[in-house]
Amino acid sequence: MTERSISAARDQDVVAADMVQAFAAIVGATHVLSAFDDRLPYARDRLPFAVFRERAGLLAGAVPQLVVRPADAGEVARVVRLAKEQGIRLIPYGNGSGVLGGAIPLGGEVMLDLRRLDGIVSINPVDAMVTVRAGMNGWAFEQALNAAGFTTGHLPQSIEISTVGGWAACRGGGQASSRYGKIEDIVTGLKAVLPDGTLLEVRPVARRSVGPSIRDLLVGSEGAFGVITELTLRIWRKPEVERGVVLAFPTLQASFDAARAIMQAELRPSIVRLYDAVESAERTADLAQFKAKPILAVLAFAGAEPLVTTEREMALTIAAEFGGEPAPSGPYDHWIANRYVAYSQKWHAAGYFNDTIEVTGNWSVLPELYDSIAKAVRAIYPAVHFGAHWSHVYPEGACQYMTIRLPPMPEADALPLHAKLWETIESLTLDLGGSIAHHHGVGLFRNPWIRRELGSGLDLLQTIKDALDPGNLLNPGKLGLRPAQGAVDIRNV
Repeated sequence: MTERSISAARDQDVVAADMVQAFAAIVGATHVLSAFDDRLPYARDRLPFAVFRERAGLLAGAVPQLVVRPADAGEVARVVRLAKEQGIRLIPYGNGSGVLGGAIPLGGEVMLDLRRLDGIVSINPVDAMVTVRAGMNGWAFEQALNAAGFTTGHLPQSIEISTVGGWAACRGGGQASSRYGKIEDIVTGLKAVLPDGTLLEVRPVARRSVGPSIRDLLVGSEGAFGVITELTLRIWRKPEVERGVVLAFPTLQASFDAARAIMQAELRPSIVRLYDAVESAERTADLAQFKAKPILAVLAFAGAEPLVTTEREMALTIAAEFGGEPAPSGPYDHWIANRYVAYSQKWHAAGYFNDTIEVTGNWSVLPELYDSIAKAVRAIYPAVHFGAHWSHVYPEGACQYMTIRLPPMPEADALPLHAKLWETIESLTLDLGGSIAHHHGVGLFRNPWIRRELGSGLDLLQTIKDALDPGNLLNPGKLGLRPAQGAVDIRNV
């Protein structure tokens, strides 16, 4: 076993003074972090595996050489050019809220902390768009829009701890994606710095037909193809009303059928959440109605009247056709009150090995996808906690969001089980025609399955990467792309 301890990294740490001075000449000395304890928090994002390692006093990857904090796109471009000239690897960094290791350094990188690129540039109510700098905190952004009477419609659970640029970089999805779409549906334009320091602009227009989408080369690129510095997003009027409804269904299949019928009827719920028996029971234990109909569904409709009431009534009529009946609002009220709360930390602090995996499948395969995965996961470790819900629902299918949790045990026993659970879930998803990711992105933890997911498309991405970044300096080793020479293999533990 190859251990990379934090204490050993501290003892062996060496900072290149000339590198510090070169970056300080661009961003100012106070915006170059060189002290070990200042850099250590950048050694991981929220990848659970990295949390497990840190809990044991170990590193998943490496501590970055430096952290550089540019103030604007011009400074970003100068930093990127300097890095190219000197062969220094860079990782664009938002707030480290990703859970797949996309921001984890693997050896020798400098972190490019973008949070000084802050604030809304302009709100355009005529064209219903907002332009925002990439480092702005997601919650501050949404609150500022709300104050102006708008919403971005992108409301991830991580909104309080993520940046707008990070949303785009990982091709994220918010809780209201069934109505507003994922971030790739919301971004209309962007500005970025390419790996050679060239400035790129994709102008925000209604639609275009001028070849393949340059925008989509950056949205979801996780910093491997360029550094996003500014985004223009669609906005909507802040809903006048939002009405939730709690439903009890006799079976999981009935809830699938009802949700599919609602979406294919062209209704536009802002929230659709279906829960399996495990997660339903956790939320309805004190509600007698769920003894006979144990499957919980939560929907919400938002906008203006009379449309909200009309859509809600139509959805209730459809749900009734599949045995769904209204239930007390408690589960909806609890979810609204806690929608941005992440529960993983409490389990990690208690010594558990908790993780979440989100995949997608079409309606025709979702029942088998769930049943096959649930059976296989429990066969690996019968005492594992496994629960699932479907919270991003579309006419063609849905995201299946799963929680796996192993009880406290020696790390040497837990990590192989954790790896086997990941391998089983991702492989079964591909076997059944699903996609291995809906909104968390790839990072580096999903690298083993990207070849099966993309096929020859991965070769296409590598060709583009090699053309844009021949030195492999911008966030190498992520998205299933070629790692830098000497990079840490985080699975080699």
